[in-house]
This record gives sequence, C-alpha cells and structure tokens, in this order.
Amino acid sequence: MSINEQLNSDLKASMKAKDKIKLGVIRGLKSQITNAKVDNNNEDLTDEQVGQIVLKEIKQIKESIAEFKKGNRDDLVADQEEKLKLTEVYAPAQMSEEEVSKVVSETISEVGAESMADFGKVMGAIMPKVKGQADGSVINKLVKEHLQS
Repeated sequence: MSINEQLNSDLKASMKAKDKIKLGVIRGLKSQITNAKVDNNNEDLTDEQVGQIVLKEIKQIKESIAEFKKGNRDDLVADQEEKLKLTEVYAPAQMSEEEVSKVVSETISEVGAESMADFGKVMGAIMPKVKGQADGSVINKLVKEHLQS
C-alpha cells in the first residue's frame, strides 16, 4: 500500500473514530501532498516524492519542539511530540546509524577525502545515495567523526 493510500485509509478511520489530533495530522499531510501535486502540473506523485514531503514535515515538527523547549512551553512540546509520533508512521524506512556510517566510510574512500577540508565534497557525494533514507544531521555528524579521526 502506498503512503497516499495509507493516508486515505487512515483519514477515513480517524474521522469515524473522531480522533481530532490524528485527523489534523493527516489532513495537513494531504494538503501538502496536494500542493506538491499542483506544483507538479497535477501529475501523481511517486511514493518517494510523498516520502520527502513527510520527512520535511517531520523535520519542521522537530524544529518546533526544540523552539518550544527553549521557550519553556511544555504544553506545546507535548502536542508537537504527539504530532511527531503520528507523522513518523508515514515516513519512509530510515537507514540505521551503522548503515549510514558504512556509506560514509565508502564515500570517503571513493572521493579520496582526507581532512575536514573535504567535508563538502563528501557530503555532496553522500546525499544522493541516501536521499530520503537518512537524516541529514546524522549524516553530517558521522562525516565529521570520520574525517576527524
């Protein structure tokens, strides 16, 4: 079942169950998907494109949580964490940190990187390989660790 089909199915279920939080999350995702579809000349989006939209939403929620924590708004943090859990259900499968570390090592060898000066070259080579499968901050951290050692 595609992400879009899953969203439609869960939308109906959450409407029947009167789950307002889940309904809001799903409607928000569907709205972003519709906007992307319009930007794509009304052509259907691939699962990969829909996955990118979901990952972008997850990133925004995580940023909101960080900002609310800085502002000591625990009530809003709890709301956003609930929203994050519901949104992560639709995210494409992510690589483990060990798998990302292996890709980082291979890429560093491929491009012949030796120091932090080669950081941009390594990141540029890695990102297309793991697009949508790993968080950029994790990749960034691992590349720095590998280049510093």
